[in-house]
Amino acid sequence: MLNHPSPPTRKCLLLSLLLLVCACNKATCFLGEGKKIWKQANTDHFNQSFFHDTFPSGFLWGSGTSAFQTEGAWDKEGKGPSIWDHYIHTTVRNNLSTETADVASDSYARWEEDVEALKYLGVTSYSFSLSWPRLFPDGNATGLPNPAAVEHYNRLIERLLEKKIEPIITLYHWDLPQLLQELYGGWKNDTLVGLFEQYAAFCFHAFGSRVRYWLTMHNPYLVAVQGYGTGLHAPGETGGPAGSLTVAHNLIRAHAKAWHTYNTHFRPAQKGKVSIVLGSHWVEPQRGAATAANVELCQQSIEAVLGWFANPIFGDGDYPLSLKIKYGALLPRFSPEEKLWVQRTADFFALSFGPNNLRLGRSVVQYGQTVTPDLRRILGWIKLEYGDPSVLVTEGGWFTEASVGKEDTVVIYLTKRFINQVLQAIKLDAVQVIGYSAWSLVDGFEWNYGFSVRRGLFYIDFSQSNRPRTPKTSAQYYRRVISANGFPSDETANDIKGRFPCEFHWGIADSTLQVHSYPFSPQFTDPQVYSWNVTGDGSLRPVPGMKMHNRRAQCTDYLAIWGHLRLFASTGASHYRFALNWSLLLPQGDLSNVNTEALRYYRCVLTELKKLNLKPVVILYYPTHRAPNLGIPGPLHASGGWLNYSTVDAFQKYAGLCYQQLGSWVTYWITINEPNRLVDFYFSGKEKHQAAHNLLLAHAKAWRLYEREHFSQQRALVSLALHADWAKPANPFLDSHTAAAQRFLLFELGRFLDPLLGTSYEEKHSNVDYPQEMKAYLKERARVMGHPGSPLSSFTKAEREELRGSLSFIALNHFTTRLVSPYPRTQSNSQQKEAPDHGCLILTDPTWSSSSLGQAVVPWGLRKLLNWVSQRYGGALPIIVTASGVDDQAPVEDKLRQHFLRSYLQEALKARQLDKVNLQGFYVWKLQDGHAPQFGLFTSTDHKSKAKASIAVYNKIITLGGFPEDETMQTCRLSELYEPCSVCAWMFKNKAILVFGGCILITAVMLATLVIFVIHTKTNQTKVRGRGVKRRRKREGVPVCLCPHLKC
Repeated sequence: MLNHPSPPTRKCLLLSLLLLVCACNKATCFLGEGKKIWKQANTDHFNQSFFHDTFPSGFLWGSGTSAFQTEGAWDKEGKGPSIWDHYIHTTVRNNLSTETADVASDSYARWEEDVEALKYLGVTSYSFSLSWPRLFPDGNATGLPNPAAVEHYNRLIERLLEKKIEPIITLYHWDLPQLLQELYGGWKNDTLVGLFEQYAAFCFHAFGSRVRYWLTMHNPYLVAVQGYGTGLHAPGETGGPAGSLTVAHNLIRAHAKAWHTYNTHFRPAQKGKVSIVLGSHWVEPQRGAATAANVELCQQSIEAVLGWFANPIFGDGDYPLSLKIKYGALLPRFSPEEKLWVQRTADFFALSFGPNNLRLGRSVVQYGQTVTPDLRRILGWIKLEYGDPSVLVTEGGWFTEASVGKEDTVVIYLTKRFINQVLQAIKLDAVQVIGYSAWSLVDGFEWNYGFSVRRGLFYIDFSQSNRPRTPKTSAQYYRRVISANGFPSDETANDIKGRFPCEFHWGIADSTLQVHSYPFSPQFTDPQVYSWNVTGDGSLRPVPGMKMHNRRAQCTDYLAIWGHLRLFASTGASHYRFALNWSLLLPQGDLSNVNTEALRYYRCVLTELKKLNLKPVVILYYPTHRAPNLGIPGPLHASGGWLNYSTVDAFQKYAGLCYQQLGSWVTYWITINEPNRLVDFYFSGKEKHQAAHNLLLAHAKAWRLYEREHFSQQRALVSLALHADWAKPANPFLDSHTAAAQRFLLFELGRFLDPLLGTSYEEKHSNVDYPQEMKAYLKERARVMGHPGSPLSSFTKAEREELRGSLSFIALNHFTTRLVSPYPRTQSNSQQKEAPDHGCLILTDPTWSSSSLGQAVVPWGLRKLLNWVSQRYGGALPIIVTASGVDDQAPVEDKLRQHFLRSYLQEALKARQLDKVNLQGFYVWKLQDGHAPQFGLFTSTDHKSKAKASIAVYNKIITLGGFPEDETMQTCRLSELYEPCSVCAWMFKNKAILVFGGCILITAVMLATLVIFVIHTKTNQTKVRGRGVKRRRKREGVPVCLCPHLKC
């Protein structure tokens, strides 16, 4: 029977319960409301994906270790064996049987180096565990302790305090003395509840005067489930649910007993706080559907892990109802007295949130829902479920494979994510988080994974006997966060005020324009004449024997054009970018078969745009990125496509046809859209470079043709458009990552722009060729791989001349920013995917907001990109962002796209106004959705082409000309667009006189007209009367002789 106070009668117990409920404070009145977290609308997630602010003063920044994983010295200076020592010495574990923790990180001997590592980080707390079998080899704390162990922990605590680092001590982190396992069966036996209380009392007495924070045990869920249920952890017992439930029950009671011991005997003098570290995963409703059923399953999933232990301690003193239903009689019961005794036996909530629980969440307690590493949400759940307790995150972090070594780039971003989620929980959700401990301080023995995975901020080479501690890049990052006390706002992120110039392109970009050549009216195909049966049934009936010639369709008869351009015009945009269909216009790839109807349709589109005073930007070749033809005519593709030089000549002839037939209406031409993406669809590196080479030559030939034969008359500008995402070094602490990001940009952009423009670092157009850095890298790569030479083709002298300067403006399609790192080299080359030619690996930052298709929304990347291009190629040529957008699944209220437009255009304005980039246009991708909501500003025709909310945002920015101080409409004077007109100026100045004179002139003209009309009328009347007299005289004249004339 547990040794704790019990009320004398059940009546007293009920009275106590009633008083407890009635006297609940603000916190406890809100117990059990965790389900609300899934019902809360997750609005404006793009603004909260990363939060800039600092942590409260006094926030506990820390790191942590556990004794078994790091101390080593497993049998030195009187230490007894633990269940983990026994387990790893006797159990074969997935080829790890030779790995032990006998030395581990050797922190027992090198604890001073650990303290120096803490000092390097700048932490204010250190969470470590005491080794029960080191202090008491037989586990019995009623005997004498091991003096060497006591002295070791005293030295460590004193040094920490000397360095102004708060010790946070865990009494039990899984290393139960082996003798207690052998004598009692470990935690299955409730005898350990009393033994643990005695051990805890000794620790409180020996060290408590210098310790403010105590943790009784670490993540008891894993002890119960992995240690005694599945057998994956020591002691390796496979008791199933029954064994796990019994062990968990004893662990909870052991914790409560230790807490009561401290509360009664030590708190008055030491004034410390005691809690228990509970681990958890997090789940979101399946497919984001927060139905009542899914919410209930999510709640059950968290209750099955965190609630199992937290509900008795922080809740009502009992297990969650869902566990009682699930396990029935298997689940041990708390007596009414025990419920009161266990309840509220923690002074703060200590949370472990790491890979161990998340792995289990995905495999054991998922409940059909989606497991996600969202620390903010679990903190919010704790607040709602357990009455807003103070929370200490005692374990936060991730792991890497041992082969990663010191360059743990992925851990940097997961650390960033977890810490920022804590900040959001504090600032946005008002959760009382008092500290965060990054796990772990140094690499150690990772339980059943041995040394195959690493979790330390400091790298340890376990092959060296002195176990040197080397900070990983994640340690450098964590140090930077601690130094800044979080994530203070970046001044460059602040919005600015200003306007774009009047001639700025406010555009919308589309892909290939679909040709609907069938006119709307039947008059173009039906020659029959009809009569209308008005008095009968009102039907139209053909008139027999009568046919009419069909009228040729007019541009206004194509309602598809009218409807499409009506949508476009309603946005307020001034420029429309669309593509022609090469395969449709020239099915055979040459001029032998020209589709005149398609050509006429495009001409109609252009003429209608002109009527609306809208400017077209026309793409000649828009690769489809789909088999079989990639958007080029079938015969050309069959003959090798862009690997065959004949396609270059064919493209020039196609361009000439378009210039001749459509050029009168086009002010901007784009020869090829995103050739840098097209080459990705070729298999080998050699093919990719050959295709890129020919695409460059095709563009240059088309540009030169326009310059020679059409520019003098049509005056359009010609370019090619490149996909241009910004590249950020994934690891800011490694030069190799900086080099990789630069190399990525050269392969993506420099490969196409350098041969056309040269660079601003050289004499203008003096050396048109592929980037020298790119050439050197490919040459060295070929040497290392044993290839005969670089895969890059060389330009002839004539080709160089044709390429030089063949670009009228720089067109960039920008959507996102990429994290770039060098492609990792592993020993298993046979299984490794061949690295791309640029040798870069693309990553993403999980703290960046992203769309449902995974596109990261990174506004500042646009400004970085524009500056890079401007600096490399000079500011003479205008730069136009010819496509930019984001997918948004919202049918109408597309908040993510609204945020995208505002923020990206803000960065565009900064680039132009602050950085003096010659930016002259921004085109939103795209006008209308296909079948499902994605990038369109309008819904699909299937959904009646409804305008989305982002159109109003874009239209307002266009109307204001940007982001002016006073938000008044931008008025562009004629002098900004055209040559000054002196006559127009005089007319405007004397408009009152002109109006008055006009009125007089109109009046005079009207009077003159009236006089002329009167005179003309009287003259006509006089003439009419004269003709009437003559007619009467004829009728009334001399008699006529009717007899024959007689000769005399």
